[in-house]
Amino acid sequence: MPVFFTECCCDSETAESPKDKNNYTNSFRYCHRAVTEAGDLCAMSALKDLYSPVFYQEFARVMQQVLPSFDKAAFTDLIFDDTFAQKELKDRMRHTTRVLHRFMPADFGKAVDVISALIARLRQDRLGENSFLFLFLPDYIETYGLEDLDNAIPAIERVTQFISCEFAVRPFLRLYTDPMMAQMQAWAHHPNHHVRRLASEGSRPRLPWGMAVPALKQDPSPILPILETLKNDPSEYVRRSVANNLNDISKDHPETVLAVAQAWKGLSRETDALIKHGCRTLLKQGHESILAFYALNSTDIQAQQFRLLTADVSIGDSLAFTFSVRNTSAQALVVRLEYAVYYRLQNGQLSRKVFKISERLFAPDEQATIVRRQKFIPITTRRFYTGEHRIALIVNGKEYEPVPFILHQA
Repeated sequence: MPVFFTECCCDSETAESPKDKNNYTNSFRYCHRAVTEAGDLCAMSALKDLYSPVFYQEFARVMQQVLPSFDKAAFTDLIFDDTFAQKELKDRMRHTTRVLHRFMPADFGKAVDVISALIARLRQDRLGENSFLFLFLPDYIETYGLEDLDNAIPAIERVTQFISCEFAVRPFLRLYTDPMMAQMQAWAHHPNHHVRRLASEGSRPRLPWGMAVPALKQDPSPILPILETLKNDPSEYVRRSVANNLNDISKDHPETVLAVAQAWKGLSRETDALIKHGCRTLLKQGHESILAFYALNSTDIQAQQFRLLTADVSIGDSLAFTFSVRNTSAQALVVRLEYAVYYRLQNGQLSRKVFKISERLFAPDEQATIVRRQKFIPITTRRFYTGEHRIALIVNGKEYEPVPFILHQA
């Protein structure tokens, strides 16, 4: 297999970490995050450069096999125009869509037949399946099929089995909300797990990077039957999407998610894990109802001796802190330990972000001492500003008094 089709994957634990290695759309999101958090500020440049001459030459070769009239030389000449070098990753993807359109049949239905034949050929040659480089295929459907719903729906169903159409489906949901939600419900019963995942992932109220669908954010009730269908799905890849959908809903409708959690609790170990992941934002917010749901009571948990080991820290270094925690109850209790960092912004205000340390059962009178480090290494998604920041311990949702510390320039 040529190296330019190498799949981009990341298995690190994140808010939506892709546990199923088939989820390369999510993997692309978090591979980028992981490498930038490691300090590689050129990561996105490296990814965009995978749209290389070698990639386009090989793609053109396969295209000519399925569409004999396809002009390989003209295609690559149009791809590498005077603006290509300046384009970022997403722009290169959309540029590929537009150039490809110039060589495709004008009729969208016939163009879909070409895309289907292309995917079959790529699979036959074992090239590119689940690679984010082929996101221009869903983008083609989104860009040129929006006014042809009858052909677009089967196209989405076929293409998403090769490369996820979670972004491409969003404008269809906005324009054809009711018929598309009915289709998503039908897809929730599809034999292919990629299509079942699309039913959940594509209908998320707050899909990262996806076009907003205000109707679903305002009223998530049409989504709930889809999640109900998929809650016991045999694929963790699908269940993970259900959890992320619930987490999206919780940000605007917490009581809806609490009602779902109560209805699904105890159905299976997998469903319980799904609920927990879907409630992660509510847990970090210390939402009283969800804390009670998980029996996270701070009354008999004693936290003390919280202190900073490095009161002054420079950008690029780590802040170290320690504390002890004890279960003073006569019965075993679950203890969830977190901390909040209040980052100083450019305007001098503070922005709170919560980090989880652990969650486990403490025996009666059990005590533990915790030492933790929080890195202040610059990443593309966060810029640090010097001055006073704060850090606070959180035990079973109860936040203790924040402690200030000074962040200095490196």
